[in-house]
Amino acid sequence: MASKMASDDFDDQFLTCPVCMLHFRDPKVLPCLHTFCKGCLEEWGTKQQPLECPTCRTQVSLPDQGVDGLRTNFYVNNLLDFAAAKKGAEPGVPCQVCEGNVEGSKSWCTDCAMLLCESCMAMHRMIPATRDHELVLQEAMKAKDGVDSFQRKRHCDKHKNQELVFYCESCNALVCTACTVIDHRPGKDHNPVEIATVAQKKKEKLQELLQGIDPRLKEIQSSLEEIDSKIAKLIPSKEAATAQAKAYFRQLVDLLYKREKEILSRIDEQCQVDGKALQTKKEAIEFELVGLTSAQTFCQQAVEHGSDVHILEVGNQVQTRVETLLTKELDLESNWSEFQFVENTTVADFVDHAKDLGGVKTKVDASKCKVVVKPAVQDFRCVAVLTTKNKEERPCGTNSKAVTANMKDPSGANLPTRVQMKGGGECEISYIAKVTGTHRLEVKVNSQQVAGSPFDMTVQSRDTPVLTIVRQGSGVGELGSPVGVAVDKDGNIAVVEQGNNRVQIFDPKTGHSLRSFPVKGERPFGIDVDSDGRLVVTSCGKSYGVRRYSKEGELLNTIKPGCMEHPLGMTVLKDGRMLVADKIQHSCLLLQPDGSLIREIGKEHLKNPWFIVVDDSRDLILVSDYSAKKVFAFDLEGEFKFSFGEKGQSEGQFENPSGITLDPAGNIIVVNHGDGRVQVYGPDGTFIRTVATVKGGRPNGITLTPDGYLAVACYRYFEHERNVLVLLMYYNQLY
Repeated sequence: MASKMASDDFDDQFLTCPVCMLHFRDPKVLPCLHTFCKGCLEEWGTKQQPLECPTCRTQVSLPDQGVDGLRTNFYVNNLLDFAAAKKGAEPGVPCQVCEGNVEGSKSWCTDCAMLLCESCMAMHRMIPATRDHELVLQEAMKAKDGVDSFQRKRHCDKHKNQELVFYCESCNALVCTACTVIDHRPGKDHNPVEIATVAQKKKEKLQELLQGIDPRLKEIQSSLEEIDSKIAKLIPSKEAATAQAKAYFRQLVDLLYKREKEILSRIDEQCQVDGKALQTKKEAIEFELVGLTSAQTFCQQAVEHGSDVHILEVGNQVQTRVETLLTKELDLESNWSEFQFVENTTVADFVDHAKDLGGVKTKVDASKCKVVVKPAVQDFRCVAVLTTKNKEERPCGTNSKAVTANMKDPSGANLPTRVQMKGGGECEISYIAKVTGTHRLEVKVNSQQVAGSPFDMTVQSRDTPVLTIVRQGSGVGELGSPVGVAVDKDGNIAVVEQGNNRVQIFDPKTGHSLRSFPVKGERPFGIDVDSDGRLVVTSCGKSYGVRRYSKEGELLNTIKPGCMEHPLGMTVLKDGRMLVADKIQHSCLLLQPDGSLIREIGKEHLKNPWFIVVDDSRDLILVSDYSAKKVFAFDLEGEFKFSFGEKGQSEGQFENPSGITLDPAGNIIVVNHGDGRVQVYGPDGTFIRTVATVKGGRPNGITLTPDGYLAVACYRYFEHERNVLVLLMYYNQLY
C-alpha cells in the first residue's frame, strides 16, 4: 500500500473520510479496521447506540474514554503529511516557518510536521532543541519510495519531549525513556523492550497472516463470481417458475370449473328425472281421485234423492263400485326425498390439501434435512433448528415459506410457531409451550416431511434440569465434589472434582464421560480454557498453585508465584494473562502467562473472592465475593468501577454468591451457593430476573455453553452430603 501511495497516481480517496468526504482530521481506527475522523465518529455516536461502523455496520464497544480511546491511524497521518509536504515542495509555496521564502528546495521536519526553506532548515539544525530533528529533503519526497521513510515521530503523552522508543510487554503500552525510569521500571511488574525488537516479531506474525490472505481472497472472489453467475440466472429462473406455476394453477382452476359443470349438469338431470317421476305419480293419484270423487257424488245423489225403485235398481252397482274403490290398494307415497349437494371433500380439508398443490423445487432434499430438537422449558422461548440440505447432504438455503411447522400440545391443540431463516441453510423454529408434557412437531420442506418428522418434544418445568449427572463415586462418569466448570474448545463440559482430584470431560448432549485426567495438588477448585485449548486449573490445598494441562491432560507447567496463598476461581484472558481469586490475599491477582505478578486488584474491597469472569468488550473484571454478598467490578488497571448486591433471599439479593458468567449480551449471571437461585443482572449490575433455582445443590461454578445452556457444578445434592451432580439448564436469551 505504501508504494501505491508514493506513486504518481496518489490515491486521494484513501485519505478521505467516508462520512464527511474530506481529508481525515485526527483519524481513528475502529476494531473492524475502518478509519474515520474523530469528530465524525463522535457525531455518529450521538445518532445511534450502540455505535456501529458507518461502513460495515459492525457493532463497536467503545472504551471508557469514548472515541478518544480508539487507536489513531498514524499511517494515514503520515500519508497526509506526505501529501502536504509534496504539495508544499512545489514552486511558489512559502516556507511554513518564515512564511516568505518561496524559492529553492524545501525540507520536511518529521518532528515538527512543518515545511522549511533552506535558510530555516539551517537555523533549525543550529538550535539545540531541534538539531536532532529528522529532516526529509525535497529530493527524498519526490522519490518513488519517499513515503516509506516519511514517518511522523510519536511522543509520550506524559513526557511531551520524549519519543516513544520502548514497549512495555507487561502493560501492552508504548513508553518513552523517562517512563522506563519512573512508571515502567524493569522488574517483576514491567518489562520494557526496544520497539524495533517487538515490532519485528509483530511484522513477522503479520507477514505470515498476509501469506494466507491471497489464497483466501481468490477463494472468496471465485465464490463471488459463482454467485454472480447464479444471480444472473435468478430472474430467468423466477420467470420460468412463475409461468409454470400459473399454468399449473390454471389447469387446477379449469378442472374445478369442469367439475362444477359436471355437478350442476347432474343436478339438472336429477331434477328432470325426479320431476318426471313425480308428475307420473301425480297423474296416477289424480286418476284415482277422480274415480272416487265421481263414485262419491253418484252414491250421495242416490241416497239423498233416489226413489226406492231407483235405489233398488242401481244400489248393487253403486255398492260394488264404491267397495271396489275403497278396498283398492293405492301407492300414495311419492318415494322421493329432497336431493342436495354433498361435499365429498370439505372446504377445510381442501385447505389442507391445497397446501400440497404444487411447490417450489429446489436443491433441498427433505429426506436429507436434519432437525435438532432443543430441550424445551415451559413458558420460555423454545427452539428446534432445521438444517436444510441437498442430496449430497450439504447445507442448502431455501425460503421460509418453503418450510412449514405444525406443533401440537399434549391435548392435540395447535401451538403457534415461528419460522425464521438464519442463513447457511439453517432455520429456527420457535414456540412458547404453555404446558409441560410431550408435544409433537411436524416439519415439512416443500410440502415433504423431513426425515424423522413428526418429532416428540418433552416440555419441562423451568426448574427441571435438562441433563443431570448424579452418580457419586470415582469411576468413569461418576463425580466427587465438583466445584469448577468450564467449556472446552469442542463445546464439551470440563468439571473439576475436588473429591477425586481430577478433571473430567463430559458430552453436553448425552452426559457421557469422554475422558478424565488427575490433577496435581490438593483441593482443585477453578478451571478455565485458554485460547490454545489448554486447561488451566487452580488448587488451594497444601500444594496450591495454578497448573496448565494439555487438551489430553498432560501437565505442562505449574505456576506458584510468591504473591499467591489460596487460589480459588480463575479466568484466562485472550492474550494469555491470568486472573486468579485469592481468598487469603483478599484480592485478584493479574498474572503474566509465566505466572509473574502484574498487579493485585481489589485489595481494599474484597473479603472472600470466589469466582471471576472478564467482559472482554469492556476490559471489565467481575468478581463474586462469597462473604461480602456482592459482585465487584474492576478494570484491568485495578480501578474499582461498581458493585451490586446485598445479603438476603429477595430479588437481586445474594445468599453467598459463587459462580459467575456472562451471556452474549453482556448480562451477568450469578448463582447463589446458599439457596441455589440463578439470577441475571444487566451489564451495569441492575437486577433483571431469576431464571432458575438449583434446589439444595450447594452450587459453585457456573458457565454458559455455546448452545445456550447453563452448566452448574454442585458440591452436594439435597441433604445427602457429597451426593453430587452437574446440571444443565436452558438459559433463555430474552434481553
